[in-house]
Amino acid sequence: MKKLIVTGAANGIGRATVEKAIQAGYFVIGADKDADGLRALQRTYPSDVLETHVADFSQQAVIKGFIPALYDRHATIDALINNAGIYHGKSVYAYSDAEVDEILNVNLKALVYLSKDFAEREMQHEAPRSIVNIASVAGEVGSCDALYGATKAAVIGLTKANAWNFAPFVRVNAVSPALIHDTAIYDTIPEYRRAEYARQEILKDPILPSGVAEVILLLISDAMRHITGRVIPVDNGAYPR
Repeated sequence: MKKLIVTGAANGIGRATVEKAIQAGYFVIGADKDADGLRALQRTYPSDVLETHVADFSQQAVIKGFIPALYDRHATIDALINNAGIYHGKSVYAYSDAEVDEILNVNLKALVYLSKDFAEREMQHEAPRSIVNIASVAGEVGSCDALYGATKAAVIGLTKANAWNFAPFVRVNAVSPALIHDTAIYDTIPEYRRAEYARQEILKDPILPSGVAEVILLLISDAMRHITGRVIPVDNGAYPR
């Protein structure tokens, strides 16, 4: 059974990815700071397909220790989905120093260490492995939340660089969603901004977490074995135009 790590596993895109991956036959290692959300997953799926870890990726010790600790339990892992992220939806002037550090840690620094530590171990096997990072259209066209937009732009740059760094055995790609319905972020976006997203979409079926999860699972599959260093938009055709 192939093994897959999903961060931010308790809700939204992360939870949908966990569910789709289990349905596809993966053993999933899910991590999130939301202990209640992880317990809800554990009540749904048995321990032979799901392992969960409460992990706050704003903390330096967690960022640097998470992957090494997993390899005390697992000899090899096939894929890493860097999904955990923070969005505040507020002006750069409203950020406290602590919030700046937090969003940089969760949205970017965690990806640096988790990806590096995962690839370092898996490259030794000289077998196909995959990393998928969750970027955002905000990283491509900007955001009123400057810190969110900046970190997601950095995720795109990190994805392209690590595709080189981890070749030829670990592929690295990103998905770049636009406005995703039925998520915590959706509820924090002002109505006029949601209307603007909808206006620019040329496909009108609302983008749900499950739709993004399907793209993630496609990216880690053998069908995409020739694809690395790419940013795959999940945006109903809205960007770029």
